[in-house]
Amino acid sequence: MKPFVFHNPTRLYFGANSLSHLAAEVEKYGKKVLLVYGGGSIKRNGLYDEVMAVLKQCGCSVSEISGVEPNPRLSTVHRGADIIRRDGIEWVLAVGGGSTLDCAKAIAAAAHYEGNFWDCITHKAPIKSALPLGTVLTLAATGSEMNGNSVITNEETVEKLGWWSALVYPAFSILDPKNTATTPKDHTVYGMVDIMSHVFEQYFHHDHNTPVQDGLAEAILRAVVDTAPKLVNDLTNVEHRETILYCGTMALMGILSMGTVGDWANHDMEHAVSAVYDIPHGGGLAILFPNWMNYVLDDNVARFRQFAVNVFGIREDGRTDREIAEEGIKALRSFWNSIGAPSRLADYGIDDSRLDEMAFKAVGDGTRGNFRKLTKEDVVNIYRMSL
Repeated sequence: MKPFVFHNPTRLYFGANSLSHLAAEVEKYGKKVLLVYGGGSIKRNGLYDEVMAVLKQCGCSVSEISGVEPNPRLSTVHRGADIIRRDGIEWVLAVGGGSTLDCAKAIAAAAHYEGNFWDCITHKAPIKSALPLGTVLTLAATGSEMNGNSVITNEETVEKLGWWSALVYPAFSILDPKNTATTPKDHTVYGMVDIMSHVFEQYFHHDHNTPVQDGLAEAILRAVVDTAPKLVNDLTNVEHRETILYCGTMALMGILSMGTVGDWANHDMEHAVSAVYDIPHGGGLAILFPNWMNYVLDDNVARFRQFAVNVFGIREDGRTDREIAEEGIKALRSFWNSIGAPSRLADYGIDDSRLDEMAFKAVGDGTRGNFRKLTKEDVVNIYRMSL
């Protein structure tokens, strides 16, 4: 285990009727708020009216930016920042899934930057300040409700990049499982794949003496594996939604990566695919991750054996460690297929015509990942395995 520093400033309200805490939080941040949301599902399920009722009761002046894309775009970030400057907004409230939260984080920071916010995302300029941000989550997936991460797509350069700042951790996040119960099956599945993938990115490392981190990661994975089949067959079940919602937050709020160096190559590879083809993030991860596992298996067979035994219960039955590890990877693919996740790039109509382009977007002239540092050639090979 490596030395580490941990700090997470987000106040989390979790469980039934959590929205009742919104009024107290509003009083801390001001009366002029920018409400950020996506395609309108919060209006159809009534959550928009509930949130607006609280804001109006608190005497807030509410500006709105809607239509945040599933892969949120830089132009939407700039549009939101312009509204903040025009209306003298004091804080930002994101109501929606991870894409909405990611976009809201960028808006909160872009409002304090005079230039193109892509400069900050690409580390050409520092993020020095940001407006306070609150969130009301409607989808279990990204963990964006309790971290400083965000992913934004630049539609002009056809790039999708992740970035992080301590300044955009939500001040508070409200998670009521019932607000996720109207999520369609496909987005529910993509969310669960994303949750497991976040755990994988932190679990597959070469550090030693991490039994607590490993145990927490494996517990989250087992909870998703156990709950996912029940949830996809009973999408309105609030108890199943509650389990997955908690898994999503725990997967990426920092506790799993204490003292370790994770990988994150799969996210970089998927970001390149969805930058070019605009596919769902969870769908892309479902396609890539098992192929990456097979590609890097020999770098640490023991790690994959541990995963196979502790998450999927693969039995030894006289097999070698490598054979047990391979069975674990097969079990993951079978599990994701069983809940309706895609397994091939062809499922999205993607062929081999742009593999080099995507690989360059993923790694540039360098490498990505830590479990094994992947070159552009490695990435092309994994893409080709995924066709």
